[in-house]
Amino acid sequence: MEYSQLSSKELLHIKNLGQLKAAGYTPKSVKDELRDNLIAKIKRKENVFEGIWGYEDTVIPDIERAILSKHNINLLGLRGQAKTRIARMMTHLLDEYVPVVAGSELNDDPLHPLSTQAKQLIREKGEDTPIIWWHRSDRYTEKLATPDVSVADLIGDVDPIKAATMKLSYNDERVIHFGLVPRSHRSIFVINELPDLQARIQVALFNILQEGDIQIRGFKLRLPLDIQFVFTANPEDYTNRGSIVTPLKDRIESQIITHYPKSISIGRKITEQEARLAQRPMDRIHVPELMKDLIEQIAVEARSSEYVDEKSGVSARLTISAYENLISTAERRLYRNGETDTVVRIVDLIGVIPAITGKVELVYEGEQEGAGLVAYNLIGKAIRTLFVSYFPSPEQKKKSKEGNPYVLPLSWFGEGNTLDLLTTDSDKEYKTALQGVPGLEKVVTDFVEHLPEREKEFFMEFALHGLAEYSQLSKKLVDTGMQFKDLFSSMFDMGAGGDVEDDEDEEGFN
Repeated sequence: MEYSQLSSKELLHIKNLGQLKAAGYTPKSVKDELRDNLIAKIKRKENVFEGIWGYEDTVIPDIERAILSKHNINLLGLRGQAKTRIARMMTHLLDEYVPVVAGSELNDDPLHPLSTQAKQLIREKGEDTPIIWWHRSDRYTEKLATPDVSVADLIGDVDPIKAATMKLSYNDERVIHFGLVPRSHRSIFVINELPDLQARIQVALFNILQEGDIQIRGFKLRLPLDIQFVFTANPEDYTNRGSIVTPLKDRIESQIITHYPKSISIGRKITEQEARLAQRPMDRIHVPELMKDLIEQIAVEARSSEYVDEKSGVSARLTISAYENLISTAERRLYRNGETDTVVRIVDLIGVIPAITGKVELVYEGEQEGAGLVAYNLIGKAIRTLFVSYFPSPEQKKKSKEGNPYVLPLSWFGEGNTLDLLTTDSDKEYKTALQGVPGLEKVVTDFVEHLPEREKEFFMEFALHGLAEYSQLSKKLVDTGMQFKDLFSSMFDMGAGGDVEDDEDEEGFN
């Protein structure tokens, strides 16, 4: 039987160099492993990067081409675009086990040793040289580039304690303590945020990428290291915090640009996959499909907002954290009111504001507005955008000959009535409050197709928020919820030093 046909269990029975040779083992580079296993997966039509959504026709084909070309890779994109996750998943393309000379510090291939230690051991023991098996999950090293990373950390340095203990001269190669890169021989090595690495440290990578040798102090070692390099970088880093030096960029053969989800449906897949909802009472909390779309739309609005720094980007972690907070808001209500189940409400979006404020980097104008108010306004814009997918535009219906379907609820508020919707209200209180607005239920039943009975009040509330976003009603934050009232009466209240509306700076948001 050929070596490539041996099972993992059979491989693990091989204990020394003689047995390994008898099995027909031949050395293979890490890039060849990646390439061969990728080809096999493509032929079997397997998904190489399981759980990575939205890149099927863009990023993933580029990565596969780079692997087939045996290139080192730079993943260039804004934060929260799965760059590191993709790098980690490349380990699935490695052989399950590879043989290593037992005790060697550079994970030496038994038939192609690099370190002095491994070479000496093979000379001494020959066919009896002990072999261990290295699993692919361990063949991955990741380093976050920070300004304090040194050449010694990455490449290595002379170890005086080692020299003294072993009574070696500083001219002996054995006094070297190798850094992360040589110790990642036969592995995937990832440097995250490459531009943050000081230029002089980046220069130290030149020879490793091109010539395959390293220089440590006075030693110039010819070590043809076998490493698949993957780098990640944020485009803004080229000008703000640092840059990738030009000769290093030239040595990284493939630069692949990542991007944010191009549709709400893709964003939803990512959020639902990544949100940590295990041990949550999800069987007791109903989340309407519209609410899932609203969470994704908040991120879409943030990415185009004049108050948010476009160069910094808005991570997919925003929607994941927001969705988790949304569920927690409903869950908290469930426990407070002792109810068996509940439906997520639009007003529950107040609970996602803390998940937004820490995830967006504001420009100067945004800082002046305040992070909380910017987050609140992003929620409002998301509601406004999706409102017309379910209901007719209030601006157009005001001029329509067919009549305004919103006239009854608007008239009710025009008579001086107000409506408070709180996140802590019981389901009964919530439904009673909404059912008390004349004509609101008819608006929902007339325009929302295939309306589930349990979501009726949710869409009634959505209609109110939409009317407020289209300046047909006034909406303002109260302690634990929202208050709706007539727009014109609220203007008079403002003139008399009364309520501050949602389009003004609210106390507690600055």
